[in-house]
Amino acid sequence: MNTFGRKFRVSIFGESHGELIGVVLDGVPAGLELSEQDFEQDLLRRKSGAKGTTPRVEDDKPQIVSGVFEGHTTGAPLTIVFKNKNTKSSDYELFAAMPRPGHADLTAALKWDDCQDPRGSGHFSGRLTLPVVAAGVVAKKVLQDATMLDDTPFSGVEAQIVEMGDLDEAMREGDSVGALVECTVPDIDPGYGEPFWDSVESLIAHAVFAIPGVRGIEFGDGFDAAKMRGSEHNDPIGPDGRPLKNGAGGVNGGITNGAPIQFRVAFKPTSSIRKAQQTFNFATGEMDTLQVPGRHDVCFALRAPVVVEAMTAIVLADLVLVK
Repeated sequence: MNTFGRKFRVSIFGESHGELIGVVLDGVPAGLELSEQDFEQDLLRRKSGAKGTTPRVEDDKPQIVSGVFEGHTTGAPLTIVFKNKNTKSSDYELFAAMPRPGHADLTAALKWDDCQDPRGSGHFSGRLTLPVVAAGVVAKKVLQDATMLDDTPFSGVEAQIVEMGDLDEAMREGDSVGALVECTVPDIDPGYGEPFWDSVESLIAHAVFAIPGVRGIEFGDGFDAAKMRGSEHNDPIGPDGRPLKNGAGGVNGGITNGAPIQFRVAFKPTSSIRKAQQTFNFATGEMDTLQVPGRHDVCFALRAPVVVEAMTAIVLADLVLVK
């Protein structure tokens, strides 16, 4: 559904071309300092307009409408909204007859009997990662506050692109490329997470796979571990009880082991491309040529690292508050 978390609960709402989109956060501790300016840095990292990203540029100005009084969280549900202003819904009329390959146009129509909002991909749009980033800003504050109480350091969550296809070539050909994003939580105490269903990897993977366009995730040695021997993959334990290397990506048995949490996320190429594709036309009943109009990222993963950080912070904030 549209809600994630147990103690720190995140609910997103809205559609890409609707009046607004937003997020409701329940379980935010009272007393955290919070203002609309606190969101600026992370929202700018997600913003479009740079080379390879969509020409659709919104001001992305957050409006806190509940849960904050005189600069501090109140403990009541915290609601943040963003207005949609720069929309061109006519670009999406074609897709009723010719659903885009790789998109949710067809699956959404089948699931909801054509009642879905198709404009700008509706609720399936990458636009919905904007309130996720806003939730991540609050989650990072929750983590900083909780770790300060425990007198333990928390230096944040860091994500960056470590591999990407040839962006210039894809732009020339009207095509798109994907990318690999690596995320690290440098300072995290041991003991967070539960075995099996609520393992740290399970929860992070659950949240990260909610990001549109994610195709894979691996922790530590990841898929390379399948080609290793135990003597190569195992992490020896040092005198302080923490691993001397990090083949496990900071997690053993679903529980943080004191090493940095480290994982990589594979993002697919953007599905909406100018390059001609053959696909079925439901209006004519025949295969047809589709050239997608509109404004789309050549590589939407360029704006994804801060989204991955946000999802990770959301998971960790929930674990910290539940523990």
